[in-house]
Amino acid sequence: MRNFCLSLVVAAVIACGFSAFAQEILVGQPLNLFDGESLFGWVQFGDANWAAKDGVLTATEGSGGWLATTSTFANFELSAKIKVSGGKAGITGLAFRVPFDGHYSENGGAAVILNGPGEYEVNVKAVGTDVSATVNGKPVEGLKVSNLKGHIGILYHKYQNKDKNAQIEVKSIQLKPVQLSSLFNGKDLTGWDIIPGHDSTFSVVDGCLNIKKGNGQIETAGVYRDFLLQLDICANGNNPKKALNSGVFFRGPKGVFWKGYESQIKNQWKGDDRSKPEDFGTGGIYGVQEARKVVPNDKEWFTKTIICDENHIAVWINGYLVSDLFDTRPVEPGGDGKEGYVPAAGTIHLQGHDPTTDMLFKNINIQVYP
Repeated sequence: MRNFCLSLVVAAVIACGFSAFAQEILVGQPLNLFDGESLFGWVQFGDANWAAKDGVLTATEGSGGWLATTSTFANFELSAKIKVSGGKAGITGLAFRVPFDGHYSENGGAAVILNGPGEYEVNVKAVGTDVSATVNGKPVEGLKVSNLKGHIGILYHKYQNKDKNAQIEVKSIQLKPVQLSSLFNGKDLTGWDIIPGHDSTFSVVDGCLNIKKGNGQIETAGVYRDFLLQLDICANGNNPKKALNSGVFFRGPKGVFWKGYESQIKNQWKGDDRSKPEDFGTGGIYGVQEARKVVPNDKEWFTKTIICDENHIAVWINGYLVSDLFDTRPVEPGGDGKEGYVPAAGTIHLQGHDPTTDMLFKNINIQVYP
């Protein structure tokens, strides 16, 4: 019986397209900060008219201002393609590690400034206080930063608001997290604890953490508060009309069952509309905010990225931002993220939901925020 069950798990891994596990990864999977269709995940300062049209992020009219990501980022590689047009087009730039308030030159952040019309490819790398950047392949001199995390911002200011034709176009802006550490060694369950007294079974097969049956919970031995977490997931479901159900929990009290925030795993939607998730949808913050689109399907690998920093939570699926929450609810003393704000550090845990559970996880990597 044991060999038969093992064969079934191996078959499930093959069905989900297994690839080799790397214990330590320096560069994570890319995140699209601009989704090509909306300003979701951004907040505006100033009176410029920012809009998403035809896959391009534009700023026109008004005297200027800046557009900032709602999420904060620590160590990363950032790339952007920016076009500035108009006679006296003004000044634009790409700011990073900046807070929402103050000026980047005084608040510990930094910016790559672009003067005048032209097309620019900007690349920034930030690891700790070591930062570097290029514009169209040429190094940028004099960059200094003291903040260890902060927002990404697009700056735009016209020259005395004289040129009504001036505008900025951002064709793409993408970020890869770097300096991630592995939480799962791909060989055994070292570093993970199983909550006893439940039905799920946990095993490692060909580099994947496999959860079968449920309910149940396996959690990290360590606790984490502010972080970027990235992991690959496959729901090995066989029923196209009823997707498997699981979740990635975080800030859960150690040794306590199904507490903390839950980033849902359920690749199911209403009718033919992926923007109408069933049961909050994959990447939704369960009980709090639905995913705005169900991106993946059962039987295929997808990458989930979770940023949890102070009271802000954001989730990307395959690089597409599906949920974005500032939790301003009263504190929930029991640590249940469905009931209120959870401020304390906690475990990261993976859920076995019910008897149909058959989940695979690999490349579970974390960047702990300072």
